[in-house]
Amino acid sequence: MRIAVTGSIATDHLMTFPGRFSDQLVAEQLHTVSLSFLVDNLDVRRGGVGANICFGMGQLGTRPILVGAAGSDFDEYRAWLDRHGVDTASVRISEVLHTARFVCTTDADHNQIGSFYTGAMSEARQIELKSVADRVSGLDLVLIGADDPEAMLRHTEECRSRGIPFAADFSQQIARMSGDEIRILLDGATYLFSNEYEKGLIESKTGWSDEEILSRVGHRVTTLGSRGVRIERAGEPGIEVGCPEEDSKVDPTGVGDAFRAGFLSGLSWGVGLERAAQVGCMLATLVIETLGTQEYTLRRAHFMERFTKAYGDDAASEVRAHLS
Repeated sequence: MRIAVTGSIATDHLMTFPGRFSDQLVAEQLHTVSLSFLVDNLDVRRGGVGANICFGMGQLGTRPILVGAAGSDFDEYRAWLDRHGVDTASVRISEVLHTARFVCTTDADHNQIGSFYTGAMSEARQIELKSVADRVSGLDLVLIGADDPEAMLRHTEECRSRGIPFAADFSQQIARMSGDEIRILLDGATYLFSNEYEKGLIESKTGWSDEEILSRVGHRVTTLGSRGVRIERAGEPGIEVGCPEEDSKVDPTGVGDAFRAGFLSGLSWGVGLERAAQVGCMLATLVIETLGTQEYTLRRAHFMERFTKAYGDDAASEVRAHLS
């Protein structure tokens, strides 16, 4: 499968607060919050949901196509992605804006507070998917991830008009989107990705019930944190997949992106929904054990050893051929 991933390309500035955010919040004063957290450390990492997903797919050998916008400071980042199996030829380079920045603080309970500077990401709306499809001789699936909101709408409409299957993945952008925009972005999606909280927010903002949304998408894929993932399809039994045991829990940033990378890679291999979800959960586990969204190394023997322990020999035999 030729899979294009549209989404943000950013640099992450990740900080750790040794206390708990909840201990600093005064219920009666939440309308006038004024807080500053003294953090222990700062890590500057490559990030952005589009780039994170593509990095994971590249690690799994599926050669994803990254579609997004970056600044003239992207050269080193581009070289990194190219070395890790990502097709970056469709990334638009802004002549005036820097690559986007994500600044995030994580507390002792792994809660997070973040801010996002869009920068060059705002020019993603100028990218036409037809030119991407023409360059690679067609697209089998486009994941429309968190990006410039106008770009997300344009890419969705273009997929519909050109008959390209697409996956809707609002992620961080759901907080600023209206119900009308969300309805446009999810209607007709082959896959709808969200976590549990976003699932409720989608239903609240659109006014559509879970059943109504299932009638408008092919598959609804909901990540459940440490409990794994649930895949639903109208009129069919749901599929639930648990997570492998973690060696440690270092940083949750990018875990959802890693799941999507593994899931999309499984779809590309044709191993079926349950196996694809298992690959996604295994990759997500590697990321939560690592500080940074693209700092993990996928060692195939180690990956398969842990995958086999979590999901059994039959599952492993289906996946192993695609990793060898």
